Order: sequence, then structure tokens, then C-alpha cells
Amino acid sequence: MYPGLHARERPEHPAVVMAATGETVTYRELDERSNRLAHLWHERGLRAGDHVAILLQNDPRWFDAVWAALRSGLYYTPVNWHLTAPEVAYIVQDCGARSVLTSASLADKVSDLDVEIPLVLDGDLPGWQRYEDAVVGQPSTPLAHEPEGAGMFYSSGTTGRPKGILFPLPDRTVQDDHPILKYESPITNGPDAVYLSTAPLYHTAPVVTCSLAHRTGATTVIMERWDPEACLAAIERYRVTSAQFVPTMFVRLLKLPQEVRDRYDTSSLTLVTHAAAPCPVEVKRQMIDWWGPIIWEYYAGSENVGSTLIGPEEWLAHPGSVGLPRFTTVHICDDEHRELPVGEVGNIWFDTPGAAFEYHGDPAKTAAARSPEGWFNLGDVGYVDAEGYLYLTDRQSFTIISGGVNIYPQEAEDVLLLHPAVADAAVFGVPNDDLGEEVKAVVQLLDPAGASPEMEAELLAFCRERLAAFKCPRSIDFDAQLPRQDTGKLYKRLLKDRYWGDRASRIV
Repeated sequence: MYPGLHARERPEHPAVVMAATGETVTYRELDERSNRLAHLWHERGLRAGDHVAILLQNDPRWFDAVWAALRSGLYYTPVNWHLTAPEVAYIVQDCGARSVLTSASLADKVSDLDVEIPLVLDGDLPGWQRYEDAVVGQPSTPLAHEPEGAGMFYSSGTTGRPKGILFPLPDRTVQDDHPILKYESPITNGPDAVYLSTAPLYHTAPVVTCSLAHRTGATTVIMERWDPEACLAAIERYRVTSAQFVPTMFVRLLKLPQEVRDRYDTSSLTLVTHAAAPCPVEVKRQMIDWWGPIIWEYYAGSENVGSTLIGPEEWLAHPGSVGLPRFTTVHICDDEHRELPVGEVGNIWFDTPGAAFEYHGDPAKTAAARSPEGWFNLGDVGYVDAEGYLYLTDRQSFTIISGGVNIYPQEAEDVLLLHPAVADAAVFGVPNDDLGEEVKAVVQLLDPAGASPEMEAELLAFCRERLAAFKCPRSIDFDAQLPRQDTGKLYKRLLKDRYWGDRASRIV
């Protein structure tokens, strides 16, 4: 199933709606516009397996490009528009994009790019062709042959250059049923669903979930930017039935004054999903108390080598878990790759038959993600309980080793986020001549003016009341804004670098 089918059956049904403005793209328009761009790329010589890149803020024409690629056998690569021009250039060059679609408002990001088919929206750029002019004469009917394309997404690059995650192109046409739609899942949208996308479309989950919703004929409502009250307003205005969040967004929603939360009708919601980072137990409890037992959680990576899923009732019985494995087997291993017993924390490996990806242009990184048995590792640390439920504790690279004891920063972060004055928190290890590392916190307050030694003492006491002393920060610094992506991903490495300086080694 794909937009062409829904364009024939329900041509005026909304496919894309922009949350703030109400600008709407119908399935007929999405079908015709993506066909025109597919024809343009084909006319200019692009063929199955070639790459294109999309550098746009959340915009209704995002899916012109996504579906043009998906219906002509191309790889599309979303590019984070927050990146600097050199970072953009690296991704565009690394993925081998023959065409780039961008906006004139992002001129400073692309002025030095040299691509074969440069297309620009909403204005002029020297050397770039207006998108509207380029596609106006192209047919609005499908290509004669529509091999299915795919996304090639880039890792976040928090510890080095980002790498493209490359999958083999599927051996089917875009008209064929997508395999994921054949699985019965409680988190799948249907033709009458209204799905709210809360995050930037340059990230994997938002753009993939929206395109899957289009396969089912659902309406996707796209927030131009994240704002907690605007989110509630969009749920009420469009009678949203399903939505996806990250835990940071839950925290922001819960921090709204009660009168603001009560102002909006969210009763249309029947399904809420969240992922991307572990959610503090108390935060999720409060969200279930507010919205009811409709909140599902999944754990997965852009590499698509394994996933887990947990429903609200299961989670209430296993608080803190990210669920049971789906289509895979989980192994917990120590650093010598020896399997650990139930309850012990170690590296998480997925044994997923048929999984196949590579880090584009980086065979060493590809090999490091696989074990001798062919299992896959996403760099996360956790454990399983006696019933097989998986719990995440941290990323491998941010585990704190203090006096020979492993400390997982998420525990202290979860506690700090419960304090009514805290908007965001990051916990990590900093050098300590005696212990090797000690626990450090950097906190963003709701009111930056509240930063003071007294507030630091209050937060330290708050942690010590709820955690063992060795898990608590020894000191807290305050930042007006933590370096966090719109989707909730925290660039913790940028914070750590302040404290580790120019040391030759981070191993102490």
C-alpha cells in the first residue's frame, strides 16, 4: 500500500497537515507531487540505488521527496538542518547524494555544496533550481516501473563523524505490501487514524512512522517545532488519535501548569508511543495517570537489528522495562562477551535472523557492531529479569567507573528530573585523582535565575534522599540550555569535554 492507492480511493483525504498553520496536502496532491519529482530525478539520470538528500525544516513538501525516492528505488538521506555548513557538506558528500532538496532559508548551510541536481524551495539560491519550476512540467502519473527505495539515516555522531546506516534495497515494488504492515501490532495506524508527529523529520522515527502511516491512508499532523502547549492544542484541534514522543517531551508536558494541562481536550488519543531514551519511572506513571493506559514503549535503533515492545499494563507490572524482544533474542554479555545471568548488567546483543546493514564506508565500525556469532550491538547497557523483560541502564560510553564501581548515570538523571525546579539534567563522570571518576551533574532549571549554591545543595540533598550515596552527584553545575537535539538526544560528550579538557586518555 502506498499513497497512489489512497489517492484513487480517497483523493481529498488529508495526508499531511501542518499543526500550527493547518496547511494540508491531500493524498491526491501527495501522489501527484511525488510522481513529478520521481519523473524529474529519472529524467536527469537517477536510477535505483542512487542517493538524494533532504535538508528542510518540518515542511509539507518533505514527503514529496520521501515518496519520490521510495517510489523510484532511491535512497533518501535526511540531513539535520541544525548542522554547520561543513557538517552538512560531509553528509551530502559521504552519502553520494546526486540531488539535494533544501529551502532558501537554509542558504548558509548549502552555499558551498556542489551537487548534480540542486533544488530549492521558497526562493532563489545562486546555482540552484527552483523546485516548483523544475517539476512543473513533469507527469503527475507514476513511473512505468516503481522499485521500492529506502532511507539511509546517519548516526548521531556524538563520538565522531556520523555514519550512514545502509540497508540493501528491498526486492519489491512500492505497490507491494510493506512487510511491517503484515505483522499484527497494537502500535500500527489505520486509515481513520490521525497521527501527530512531534519531532523533526530529519530523525529516523518521525519520517519512517509518517511514511508508514501514509501506507495505511492515515492523516499525519506535523508539528513545525516542539512546544508542549502547542502539542496539546494540536491534539484537541485535529482530534489526534495517536502520537509519538520521547521522555524529555513527557517531562515538558508534565511541567506545564495544571490549568494549562486542563485547558485542552486530549480524549481523542487512543495510542501513545515513546522511545529514543529510557523514561524515568515516575514520569511515565504520571503520564499514564493523565492520559490513561494507552502508552506503549519500544526500544530499537536506526540499524533495525532488534527491538522490544511493552504495553501499559505490562509496564505497570514491570516498571522501568522497555519490554520483551520482538523478532529477536536478547543476550546480556560482559566485556569479554561471556553471557551473564538474569539480573546482571552487561552489554546488550540482539540475535536477529535476516538483519542486514552496514555503516556506509566504514567496514571496521560495521564489524565492531557484530559478534562472532552474528549478534548485533547498539552500544547500550542493561539487563533482563526472570521473565525476559529488558531494562536499559545506560550507553556503554557513559558508564561511570568510580573506585572500581560501575555507576549508571540514568538513575541520578531520573531523580533530578523529578525535582520541581529542574527542566533538564545530564549526569556523567569527571576526573577524580583518587577514584578515577566522580559523578557530576549539569542541570537546566525552569527558571535560570534560580541557579545558586543553595539550589545546588537542595538538589544534592534531593538525590541523597532517593539514591545510594555513591550514585549521587558530588557537585552540580547549572546551564541555561543543555545541548539536546529536538528529538531528545543529549550530546553528553559536549558536556564531558569541558571537564576532561585535553587529557590524552579518558581511561583513568
